[in-house]
Amino acid sequence: MEILGVIAFVVALLLSVMVHEFGHYITARKFNFQVTEFFLGFGKRIWSYRRGETEFGVKAIPAGGYCKISGMTPNDVMAPGQESRAFYSARSSKKLIVLGAGSFLHFALGFFLLFTLLAGVGVNTITPVIKEVIPDSAALDAGFRAGDEITSIDGQVITDWTTGFDLIRSSNGAQLQFTVARDGQELSLVATPRLTDVGGEQRYLLGIINDIGTKRIDVISAGKESALISKNMIVESVKSLALLPAKIPELWGQTFGGQERDINGLVGVVGVARVSGETLASGDQNWSQRIGTFLLIIASLNIFVGIFNLLPILPLDGGHMAVAIADEFRAFIARLRGRPRPAPINVQVLTPITAVVVVILIALTLLLLVADIINPISLNG
Repeated sequence: MEILGVIAFVVALLLSVMVHEFGHYITARKFNFQVTEFFLGFGKRIWSYRRGETEFGVKAIPAGGYCKISGMTPNDVMAPGQESRAFYSARSSKKLIVLGAGSFLHFALGFFLLFTLLAGVGVNTITPVIKEVIPDSAALDAGFRAGDEITSIDGQVITDWTTGFDLIRSSNGAQLQFTVARDGQELSLVATPRLTDVGGEQRYLLGIINDIGTKRIDVISAGKESALISKNMIVESVKSLALLPAKIPELWGQTFGGQERDINGLVGVVGVARVSGETLASGDQNWSQRIGTFLLIIASLNIFVGIFNLLPILPLDGGHMAVAIADEFRAFIARLRGRPRPAPINVQVLTPITAVVVVILIALTLLLLVADIINPISLNG
């Protein structure tokens, strides 16, 4: 079962990559740029077909995908009569939309997966059904039993245990009237929550352990909650990227120094695939819970990748966007001085910087790969 989870992750990852590339493709076509190739994978061509001027297909190495837009640099040769469709010569506003579309669709996909989780699959929640009654507790003295479902407290209907928990906590030791569903019958029980020490904090407790269940929420609430979760994920992704340089030495020590792997530290694709496999193979969760956790992983991954791609460094999309913004700034200064618009910046001039960034990214990827193999993060750890 774990291998199926890994396969599911790989498929989801490849689909996410192609969604990213589709963002570039659809906006490039919208602005009449010439798109010659749209492929899944790299290397030798396995299968393809042509639609219009674009060749779609699959290549041998399933390590991503790409959308080839003609005229990305001044040195790209355009077909006769197609010079005006070169990406290089386009307005910066169009460039920014095309370059940012990939990350935008990552965010949209993340939101969609969260919405599917909340409105379709459902999320884990504490139910009003009693799983266990604690010995020598107010609940036991009042006659509560395992399997009872608390439907109201002091006349207030209980649909989720958050409300019930708050009412018991805020009772201040006052007597509460409970309505309970038991074996198809409705019973009325009276109990007085007792002040109990919980980790050094005094709380009023009834003395029950509730069942965990799956709950779906309505479409409107799911939309609002998905937007809020997406926003929080974006904020956390930005924080994680800001802390990235400081975490690399820690990762080195965890990889080669025998230190315990930080579950909140850096993790590579192999590590995420492993966690995804363990999630779908977990015997501690039902299928709805497993699928829900898997969707949450893929949603958070898409949002993180969307943010990562916006970093203003070449060869990432954000680096190309930074160049386009710099072009507009140079054009603005030229207008103030009464001069003609300068030629766009040739990103090939920045090749040495790009090469350094690529080497750093490859080194980090290899370090993460070794870490995920030698000292993996595991849900069962």
